[in-house]
Amino acid sequence: MQKPLAISMGEPAGVGPDIALQLYARRAELNLPAFCLFGHADFLAARAARLGLDIAFAAVGPDGAMAAFAEALPIAAIDGNVPDQPGQSSPLSGHAVIASIEAAVAATLRGSCRALVTGPIHKSALYQAGFKHPGHTEFLAALCAQGGKPKLPVMMLAHGGLRAVPVTIHVPIRDVPDLLTKALIVETVRVVAHDLRQRFGIANPQIAVAGLNPHAGEGGSIGREDLEIVGPAVSQLQFEGLGVTGPVPADTLFYPPHWAQYDAVVAMYHDQALIPIKTVAFEDAVNVTLGLPIVRTSPDHGTAFDLAGTGRASPKSFLAAIELADAMTANQ
Repeated sequence: MQKPLAISMGEPAGVGPDIALQLYARRAELNLPAFCLFGHADFLAARAARLGLDIAFAAVGPDGAMAAFAEALPIAAIDGNVPDQPGQSSPLSGHAVIASIEAAVAATLRGSCRALVTGPIHKSALYQAGFKHPGHTEFLAALCAQGGKPKLPVMMLAHGGLRAVPVTIHVPIRDVPDLLTKALIVETVRVVAHDLRQRFGIANPQIAVAGLNPHAGEGGSIGREDLEIVGPAVSQLQFEGLGVTGPVPADTLFYPPHWAQYDAVVAMYHDQALIPIKTVAFEDAVNVTLGLPIVRTSPDHGTAFDLAGTGRASPKSFLAAIELADAMTANQ
């Protein structure tokens, strides 16, 4: 029997729990794959009541999820006090989020679940609870390393055939040129190419690498980085036999008809990658973490504290994340 998906509930004061509950309530209409929600049972029941959702819960964990899913939402319960206070995060929230992620990752690593879909988190609450990682992706990489050295996790935003990957992520824009190295670009593209083959079933992926500077530096007249760092990285990847093009000026690369010629675009910094994908698919894009031993997807939005507990949050990105995780692991 096929395994369920794991869903970590995300920040309790945000919309993550709301959307997971709302989607479960529409499971038959949406033909959802079975999933197990990792969270605090009393909190989830209280949030469902707040949202006016008539949902039965089953404390069965992943092993009983497939059998229970049609009639009751399978819960893998975490301990602790998790108050139902929409919009009011706290260290209690942080502890709950950490426990939910840890349990969901562990279940996916051991094969009880076939993929992980993570609810949005609020890093301030995590730091108040003692969180030591730069962000969600780095925490997942550390958990998947199981005490060893984490592999390079790579963030991809995907919508259909449009996929964008930033080489540097949550860093000040002024630090980007110093952080870019040939080795970092090469390793990022290798991870992207590997997972496009293994996770997306693309036999010979074609990847475009965006230039850092306007017009990809115009031969060094507008900055030297594309000539001395990005270009040599592309040459190395081409020597290895990968289908890589670049550096390509970013102002024309992301024009959708050009973008669609490639299976992924690797950009040099956060906004260079995320602005285009969010412009064309703000409510539908999915965050996919590449380079992990498990499949992990996530909605491409934050906690939206102002919408928590109201029932007004859009479930489209969360639904897309569930559907993509299902598609990527359907043959397991």
